[in-house]
Amino acid sequence: MEGTPLAISLGDPAGVGPELIAAAWAAREAEGLPPFVVAGGAEILVAAAKTRGLTMPVREVMHPADALEWFDHALPVLAGADGDYHPGQPDRAGAQLALASLEEATRLAVAGEVAGVVTAPIAKARLAEVGFTHPGQTEFVAEACGFHPGDVVMMLAGPQLRTVPLTVHIALADVPRRLTSAVIERKARIVAAGLLRDFGIGNPRLAVAGLNPHAGEEGRMGDEEALIIAPAIALLQAEGITITGPHPADALFTPRMRETYDVALCMYHDQALIPLKALDFDQGVNITLGLPIIRTSPDHGTAFGIAGTNTANPGAMIAAIRMASECAAQRFGLLDD
Repeated sequence: MEGTPLAISLGDPAGVGPELIAAAWAAREAEGLPPFVVAGGAEILVAAAKTRGLTMPVREVMHPADALEWFDHALPVLAGADGDYHPGQPDRAGAQLALASLEEATRLAVAGEVAGVVTAPIAKARLAEVGFTHPGQTEFVAEACGFHPGDVVMMLAGPQLRTVPLTVHIALADVPRRLTSAVIERKARIVAAGLLRDFGIGNPRLAVAGLNPHAGEEGRMGDEEALIIAPAIALLQAEGITITGPHPADALFTPRMRETYDVALCMYHDQALIPLKALDFDQGVNITLGLPIIRTSPDHGTAFGIAGTNTANPGAMIAAIRMASECAAQRFGLLDD
């Protein structure tokens, strides 16, 4: 088999990540998934597969390229870090394994040994206990690539909607002072370039949400739209970017409005994630735009409460793997169709 595999990080081994990776491999033929290799956790993956009634052969490999030989017959896993499987019971050892797996998968992508990286869900609080200082995996991957987190963009994508939160993991009370025209301009440019480079959208259409109810209603409900958002949109339009707004957020995600844009730029975390999860929860993907590598992740958390119960839906993991392969093919031409 020609091509270059993807790398998948294990995520927190007490969460749903390992079982969803196993489920994705089991569905590889039906879903048409490309070859991938998991960064560590061979015994955990076997145990997690059993909770879903899967008898899954695992092949430990030394190099990512070896995954191409074994992927059709066994789940390729890089030899190395492993641990015990205790679904729903996160601990320090599991956090250390999750971090080691994330570091290795990212390193391989940066080194060009894999076509991209898919990151399974982590528990940020647990990782902080073992020295993880980043707000999330997006910021970690950005730094590993030598990029400032402000120079990359987290986009959430599903079959019905793409959204971008312009401010992410900050308190809602801090959003107005952190929101600037420069932030909107910089991130909109990254989004437009990313949709062209990784999704093949020749003239991306961007729609910008307002911050306040009714997009401020001409200053009666706030002036951020007039002072910050509208000037940024005007400048971007002058640069040739197809961008509209600010639109009232309560109407931006209706079926009719969704037909008018390729991505919605939102002012804060929940404004972007609530509609995406309402529409596409089981197929939602988090993709980082602006990086020199491809990075995706299922748009859900560790779900400790249902880990090991065979109830977690693998749809978002499958979608994240597929999107990583499609973006890599679009950008690099590395993967087979």
